[in-house]
Amino acid sequence: MVSTLETKCVSSLVKVFPDQEFSGERFKRTSAFRNEVFSFQIAYRAQHVTRTLRDLQIHIESELEGQVSTRLVGLVPSELPCFPDHDEHILRSEPGLYPDPLFPIDLNRRVNAIPNQWRSIWITVALDGTVEPGIYPLRTVFQDEVGTLLSEETFELEIIAAELPKQKLIHTEWFHTDCIATQYQVDVFSDAHWMLIEKYVNTAVKHGMNMLLTPLFTPPLDTKIGGERPTVQLVDVLKEGERYTFGFDRLQQWIDMCNRSGVEYIEFSHLFTQWGAKHAPKIMATENGSYSRIFGWETDAMGEAYTGFLKQFLPALTSFIEANSLKDRSYFHISDEPVLEHLPWYTSASNIMQEYVGDYPIIDALSDYEFYERGLINNPIPANDHIEPFLSNQVDHLWTYYCCAQYTHVSNRFFNMPSARNRILGMQMYKFKMAGFLHWGYNFWYSQFAIAPINPFETTDAELAFPSGDSYVVYPGPEGPIESIRLEVFYEALQDIRALELLESLIGREDTMKLLEDELSCEITFTSYPRDHEWLLSRRERINQAIQSLL
Repeated sequence: MVSTLETKCVSSLVKVFPDQEFSGERFKRTSAFRNEVFSFQIAYRAQHVTRTLRDLQIHIESELEGQVSTRLVGLVPSELPCFPDHDEHILRSEPGLYPDPLFPIDLNRRVNAIPNQWRSIWITVALDGTVEPGIYPLRTVFQDEVGTLLSEETFELEIIAAELPKQKLIHTEWFHTDCIATQYQVDVFSDAHWMLIEKYVNTAVKHGMNMLLTPLFTPPLDTKIGGERPTVQLVDVLKEGERYTFGFDRLQQWIDMCNRSGVEYIEFSHLFTQWGAKHAPKIMATENGSYSRIFGWETDAMGEAYTGFLKQFLPALTSFIEANSLKDRSYFHISDEPVLEHLPWYTSASNIMQEYVGDYPIIDALSDYEFYERGLINNPIPANDHIEPFLSNQVDHLWTYYCCAQYTHVSNRFFNMPSARNRILGMQMYKFKMAGFLHWGYNFWYSQFAIAPINPFETTDAELAFPSGDSYVVYPGPEGPIESIRLEVFYEALQDIRALELLESLIGREDTMKLLEDELSCEITFTSYPRDHEWLLSRRERINQAIQSLL
């Protein structure tokens, strides 16, 4: 009997488009460590029929069944998949439907197979350290709605008798607290908002984000000049003439939530506006019984009013930090992405920050080495396409970042880029001993400059501003976050770092690097690296097997 369903086992690094055949060998076997999260896909399509096969049943038979989850890879539209001067290392440049959200399979979302259109399911094995080493088959069965077998695939996962070490890299993707309130139409810091915030934080932590952007005041990020974002201010301010009193109860609630969720580092929001440090962030205060904005775009950041405020606020904040034993976990920002023309304003802002919080790490995304050379920032975060001067000058504790501007030759996570281009950053960051990674968009669900909310399932490019995939890695589900392919693949990159660190602990860094770059025609850099996802998978397997041979 001719099967009406065609299936193929493929890796997590394959993007399955509905209108495109994919080549390469089937992905049927690999290895993982006892505490690793591993994913693969099964692509499927109807064949030899003229109508959609509806309500397919998916069953997985395995001894690992309790640690296996199955999701449906959804399609979302992209009107702006890339800028016109993109490089050649993309999957496609045309607008259309792209695979990205990972939907739970339930009564509201079924698995349907369309004739001649590929789709895929995403299978995740989240190992918790309890499974004994060995080879574990995972048999995935596809049945029609009455239970007739349509197709099956078997994948073998070898579990190695070792565990990945704890993640050392500090990782933040900016958490937009206001977007959650706006999207779910709940009052800011209401019980419903706090419940949703914690769900999104838990998902972030589960995917290796161990630092959380903490809105002391409404973060001055991607905001139209003269415009405002919804108020998400954790610090209460009472203004009596030129004297200020601060309340930290809500900030304490945030810290308690971070502690419950496993957040290790607190990233206090920027105290000066983006792209120049010329103005103060939006700050609300109670004065004469009225709650209103006291600082914002109209405020000269170096004027007496705002500097006087900071001279009272920063000592109060550091007292709170010390009282809660947060000093080793706290990081500060000045202003995001300044350039050389902003040096006068950034210098003044840096001076006051150094005076009051100079003993803490101050981190900012900036790519001009002169800011660091002048001593204005002790922890610069250059973009991965501007990092060379910082590497050549051996800057300590160096981080990197990328955003919509880093799309030529370097790693990034746009919809239209191969998943290997997302994941390779892990091996690059291991080689160059990166201390941290920052990205601006965990859940930015507004149009550019936060002018209007968007539906993230329909508008994926901030209304034609950023290539799809730049501004968020989670989608707003009915009760909490819907994860994405890009989120899962980047976590694989973080696990690659940990695997390399484990190997280094056994054979040393020099031999680990030899294995990583063995047989390559040139050394790995941030712009030069193997583009083939098969190389990445096979190299990770070599790392695993090298570790296993030493146990």
